[in-house]
Amino acid sequence: MNFTLKDHTFEVLRDAILGMNIYQADADLRLDERQLAESLGISRTPIREALARLAQDGLVEILPRKGVFVLRKGREEILEMIVTWAALESMAARLATQNASDAELRDLRVFAMKHSSDAVRAELQEYSDANIRFHQTILELSGCTLLKRMADGLFMHMQAIRRRAMGESDRARRSVADHMEIIEALESRDGDLASRRVREHTMRLHDHISKTWTRLESMGALRPEAVEGPL
Repeated sequence: MNFTLKDHTFEVLRDAILGMNIYQADADLRLDERQLAESLGISRTPIREALARLAQDGLVEILPRKGVFVLRKGREEILEMIVTWAALESMAARLATQNASDAELRDLRVFAMKHSSDAVRAELQEYSDANIRFHQTILELSGCTLLKRMADGLFMHMQAIRRRAMGESDRARRSVADHMEIIEALESRDGDLASRRVREHTMRLHDHISKTWTRLESMGALRPEAVEGPL
């Protein structure tokens, strides 16, 4: 087996996990090694190696004689992640007012305006993906590689959290308004204002989840203890 196949298998599985709604109440978090191999038309060896790499990255957990499961955080862990993300992205916004070029900020505005109509039309999947990209861009515009790398460690869960929350209440429309205010602060090169608006925007997500996600279980609570034997 060559490196290309191993790398391709890892990327395919990672992308599939990133596309899952793992915070839906009825999400199926178990990964079947045999089914994955059959669907990709490859042997189980590269699947096992890819799953081991995903476990090292903290995306899945491999439980002997039980199976492989996509990691899902509990409600309190989610709230802590959001606080951490708010701190990282608010600092990124402050740095972006100093380091981002005028052209980059114009591109961010064009991108936000292009996708704002998705929220108005209730095309939530499209807007959710654009929303995630918006926040990633702010981290990129900070010019701080370490800060972005730290945020990347939270990305899978933040992406899934935002994907679920976007369809709740009136969050999509509010998100559009928040994004435009953030862009205005960035364009004005006001570091304090940009940092505050990003922090407040993310903490509104925190407050929403704190009030409404009252029955969310972690992945550990969903492990099927009766499952025996290898995948």
